[in-house]
This record gives sequence, C-alpha cells and structure tokens, in this order.
Amino acid sequence: MKPTDFAIRLTNFLGEYLSAQKNVSSNTIKAYRDAFTLLLRYCRDHLAISPENLTLDTLNASLVLSFLNYIENGGNCIRTRNHRLSVLHAFFRYLQTEEPGRIAQCQQILAIPLKRCSRPKVDYLTTDELAEILDKPNLSTKWGRRDAALLSLLYDTGARVQEVVDLSVRDVRLNPPAQICLTGKGRKTRVVPLMSATVNLLAQYMNEYRLDRPECIDSPMFFNRRGEKLSRSGVRYLLEKYTTDARKTKPGLLKNISPHTMRHSKAMHLLQAGNPATVIQSILGHVDSRSTDIYARADMEMKRHALQKAAEMAPTVNLPSWRENKGLMEWLSSL
Repeated sequence: MKPTDFAIRLTNFLGEYLSAQKNVSSNTIKAYRDAFTLLLRYCRDHLAISPENLTLDTLNASLVLSFLNYIENGGNCIRTRNHRLSVLHAFFRYLQTEEPGRIAQCQQILAIPLKRCSRPKVDYLTTDELAEILDKPNLSTKWGRRDAALLSLLYDTGARVQEVVDLSVRDVRLNPPAQICLTGKGRKTRVVPLMSATVNLLAQYMNEYRLDRPECIDSPMFFNRRGEKLSRSGVRYLLEKYTTDARKTKPGLLKNISPHTMRHSKAMHLLQAGNPATVIQSILGHVDSRSTDIYARADMEMKRHALQKAAEMAPTVNLPSWRENKGLMEWLSSL
C-alpha cells in the first residue's frame, strides 16, 4: 500500500528533521511520537479514519480542535492539552516550509492558541524532611551506599531525573573544584558545583564499583543490579522506597515525593539562603527566567502566611506604632 502524504511527512519530521536539524534529544522525540500516537488513535476510534487513510487534507484546524477538546474532556489537565498542541504546532511549522502550498492550512492550525492555566503549586521538602530521607539508605551495604550517593547527587545538583540517569563517569569531576556536567533539555549542557558531602559519597561509590578506572570513563554513572544503566523509573522507585521508610518517623511528609520534588527543594533552599534568581536559573538550567520565578512566588506566599499567622496571634491591646518597634522591623526583614 502506498504511504499517504501525512505518513511521509510525519516519518521525515520524527526520523530526520527533529534530530538532524533541530538537534532535539531522544526523549523529546519520544514525547512527540506519543502525541501523534494519541492523535492517530483518536482519528481511528472516534472519527473512523485509520492511520493508513489519514492525509494532510484531512488534518485541518477543525480536526485539531476536536482532538484537543477530546484530550481536555477526557480528564487531562490544560497543560496536557497545551503540550499536545505545541507538538502539532511544531509539525505544521515544519510542514509550511516543506509544502508552501499548504501555508494557509498550516497557519490556521498555528493560530490555535494555548490555553491559559494556573501554575502548579511548588511542593518541596524542608531541610529536616530532606535529611530524614537522605539518612535512610543503609550505608553498611554496597547498594545502600550507591543509593546514598544517588539521592545526594539528585538533591545537591537540582538535576532533572533524566539528566542524572544520562550521566557518564566522564561527566563527574571530584578533584577541586568538584563539579558535574549535566545535559538538559535541547541537549544544552551546564556545569554545577558539588558540595563536599556529595563528593565524599561519590568518591567512595566510584572506588567501590571501580568506576574510577580509565576504561570506565564512558560507563553510566549509575546502574542497576543487572549492570544496566539505571532508568528514570528505577530512580523513582528508590526515592519512593526511602520516602516510605522516612514516613515511619516523619508521617507529615508530602503525599507525593518524586525526583522533581528534590529539584524543587534545592531551588527553594537556594532562594531561602539568599541566592539571586539568576544563580538558581543557571543551576537548574532554565532557559526562561519565568520558570524560576515560581520559587520566588512560593517563598513570598510562605512569608505572607507567616505574617498572617503572627497577626492572628497578636494581642488586641493598644501597641506602639510599628515604625518605632525596631524588633518587629528586624523580624520582618529576616523573613
């Protein structure tokens, strides 16, 4: 059966254009693939259009809008809807340069706007809660020492979980100044310093697993018991395991703690320590400063809550003007 024009363009978009011309990561390509898989299933199951019969003429703005409504009405959040639309926007931006005759069709789809949505609440751990989790790996066992090094690195660098599992030995420098090279979204690299406690754990781990040998320079930094590169789900499993242990002594821990919670926690702790947003942005690898602003807003909300609680506890007797109360001013400045 002869492939349709849509099949040809989609194959080139996913197989060549994204990797060769846009230099996006394999994970981004997989995310795009998943979005198109969902679109094909929608057309097949709800519009009776099989993947073999879906053409570019069929894939118009009306179909895209009905697909987006299907996603949103299916219980998915607006963010999911917007992500699927962003994938389709990328495809039709590519298509209008490949087939200028379809530029009007492409621009109709590109004109479909992203929906505004509320920013998610930033969940993070206090330093005491974090210490409770990091203390759970059993340092008397080989695998416990690996887990301690992994969790410490995850928090210390504020790295995304994919950035951690993609680490190779060559990316880690333990000699002063100790640092790590992370490859983030868009294959952009950044260098993040390592604190001494993490350096000590990593040095012991690398020595024990013989990763400090020259022939291991390209080996994965972390691997499972089968000797395979540790996966994202493997990291999530380990964090969940130690979080469950920590809840036995700290039952008030957040309900859902993921590797990204460790990243949020690092950012909040940096902010609360007085570091400027530009430094936090550099460490986290945010291209857009607005991504870092969520931590400043979360910290301001925490301060507002503290002030409100203090006001509720204040006595009702007449007090001198706050402008004359230097102690109160100093306290407010410290928040």
